[in-house]
Amino acid sequence: MISRSRMPIAALVAVWASACGFVSFVGAASPQSDVAAATPRSSGSRAAPTAALNFELDVMPILTVAGCNGGPCHGKSRGQNGFQLSLLGFDAEFDFNQIVKQARGRRVRPAAPDESLLLLKGAGIVSHGGGERLDPAGENYAVIKRWIAAGLPRATSADPKLIGIDVAPRERILPAKSQDQLKVTARYSDGSVRDVTRLTSFQSNDAAVAAIDQSGRVTAGALPGETAIMARYMNNIAVFNVAVPLSGTVDKQLYASLPRHNFLDDIVWKRLEKLGIVPSPACDDATFLRRASLDVIGRLPTANEVRGFLADKAPDKRTKLVDSLLARPEYGDFWANKWADLLRPNPYRVGIKATFAFDQWIRESFRTNKPYDQFVRELVSARGSTFRNGATVLFRDRRTPEEVTTMVCQLFLGVRLDCARCHHHPFEVWGQDEFYGSAAYFSRVGYKGTGLSPPISGSEEFVFAALTGSVKHPITGEAVEPKPLKGQAAVAADQDPRAAFAEWMTQPDNPYFAEVAVNRIWADLMGRGIVDPVDDFRATNPPSNPELVAALAREFRAVKFDQKKLLRTILTSHVYELSSLPNPRNNWDLKNYSRHYRQRMRAETLLDAICDVTQSPEKFDAMPAGARSVELWTHRVTNPFLDSFGRPDPNQDPPCERISDSTLVQSLHLMNAPSLHDKVTKEAGFVTKLLARVSSPEEIVDELYLSTYSRFPMTTERAAAAKLIPTDPKERRTTVEDLLWALLNTPEFTFKN
Repeated sequence: MISRSRMPIAALVAVWASACGFVSFVGAASPQSDVAAATPRSSGSRAAPTAALNFELDVMPILTVAGCNGGPCHGKSRGQNGFQLSLLGFDAEFDFNQIVKQARGRRVRPAAPDESLLLLKGAGIVSHGGGERLDPAGENYAVIKRWIAAGLPRATSADPKLIGIDVAPRERILPAKSQDQLKVTARYSDGSVRDVTRLTSFQSNDAAVAAIDQSGRVTAGALPGETAIMARYMNNIAVFNVAVPLSGTVDKQLYASLPRHNFLDDIVWKRLEKLGIVPSPACDDATFLRRASLDVIGRLPTANEVRGFLADKAPDKRTKLVDSLLARPEYGDFWANKWADLLRPNPYRVGIKATFAFDQWIRESFRTNKPYDQFVRELVSARGSTFRNGATVLFRDRRTPEEVTTMVCQLFLGVRLDCARCHHHPFEVWGQDEFYGSAAYFSRVGYKGTGLSPPISGSEEFVFAALTGSVKHPITGEAVEPKPLKGQAAVAADQDPRAAFAEWMTQPDNPYFAEVAVNRIWADLMGRGIVDPVDDFRATNPPSNPELVAALAREFRAVKFDQKKLLRTILTSHVYELSSLPNPRNNWDLKNYSRHYRQRMRAETLLDAICDVTQSPEKFDAMPAGARSVELWTHRVTNPFLDSFGRPDPNQDPPCERISDSTLVQSLHLMNAPSLHDKVTKEAGFVTKLLARVSSPEEIVDELYLSTYSRFPMTTERAAAAKLIPTDPKERRTTVEDLLWALLNTPEFTFKN
């Protein structure tokens, strides 16, 4: 402890001011020490922003890289042991007050910097639950000590502002077990730059492919693959993309000889060649027929349709098939069912009639092939009766600007903005300013009616654009002006702000709208999004093929957001018709589309397929006789099969995500469910009709395979199954029923190959 008699007068004043809460005044007025003034901000700087230390530019980056303001430590919502910091340093004013003014200024001691709790606990000299975060002999400790000794200065308006960071290199192909060193450079408003690698936090999306240490050294794994590595410095993010190729070489002539049906093939082959991946061959006709039918209309082809397609020798029969499927009436209900997961609310919350109206609006949009941008504009700016205009039910369900903003940005912009509601997004560039700027567009939604009264909520409600309304910034308390995430979207004096937002969102130059839409469609068809998850577009979750998603978006805009035309482009590419069988040079690939990725059928599609094969329709409450699963207007309709196979929980708020994983419950249900037994053994069902018109065991087996797998059995399969079929009529019926049930329990039936 330094005695009072040995303290300089300036230091005594600083201690007194700190205890009284006047530290910022003293810090601003205090002269910088000779050491601080002579020390450049970073030894790696090419041109440091300024030689003098300050809290924002010098101390906060150290606290962030040390993890002090992370979620597990003092950055949690209530802090840790009485000391709270803003998460990842998004609020400098709050953090400065917590460190300097709270706890009577005991955390920092300008007169005796080494005795500051900030250093004592950070270095582990005094017991600290977070352990040692600062090396007493290290540079970070020395910087904080100099800052305290200098009088705890803040950044002034004359100081440069951090405007962004760059990582070098930005991407690289690294051989297995090799290493590379990243360098992170900060850019400032005065044109200066600074090497901030040692103050940067790094995180790999897949450490098995490429790991990174806190010095920025990347180490490629032993297995081939691709991943992104995030570099974060003071809420600024840059991404390094790394690929670890398969060892060995591939003849370039192989890639040059690959079929190219349209521009999508060129882009995918270019990526595969870069990584040394060899695509699988094209699938056979039977597989393509089944795959395309399930993808476009959600139905299995009939046995006669399979026979006709396989017998067709026309070279363009696959293209003709795609065109015919897109023209089928089942298309609308199947694709509307996908969007119902994302939009349809709980009828016990918003009302049964309102939910039904919303469902019908969605279905009619897809039945008429409404352009996607029009679909979104009508939804986001909906007004009128919740009984007459189903799109308004979005606002009946989401009743605050914050709720609507979260949902709209995730669905149509691919931005999960909810984190920015309370603090700066930890893996993105968005903060509270962006969140509440977007929310302001939904601040003038007016309501007329009785509102919600769960669990009934049966009344009609009217949604309109009110004359007034605003959202307030949670920190400043001031009303926030409408401002989109990128660019400008001014609101005219007599305009509904939602209409201005919808217009901005659907403009051709919007960097998110079209890419998010095509990525969702691509994932439905190909088994995985180019960005995965499909609605999580961010710098730290880059697309596996940026050129591919950009090209699809351009095509979608070029066809004026006609979903059927976009589907036709994808479905007629050679990439779509690849086999799902891997080869030695693509068996590890899960994101570059070198083969088709198998998917389990959606719950509704699978149940409808079983009903079609067994010729035994399902019976649903609140639906007419013969209704199909994809026609259900609410998840509240009870059905154990649909629940077992991943139908969203009816109590879950949209957008609902389905889990495609196979489970033990699903296997047990297929093997033992009484409802399936009744369908297979139905007196007037498929087996009865089959045996009435076909007598040959081989023909019976053919019909079973054509109806379930959409293909003829192989010779060995036909021979083995035919041997099981007896001549006695009663035994024959039981055996055929058992064979049918066995086929329904196989992955070849439940999965899209």
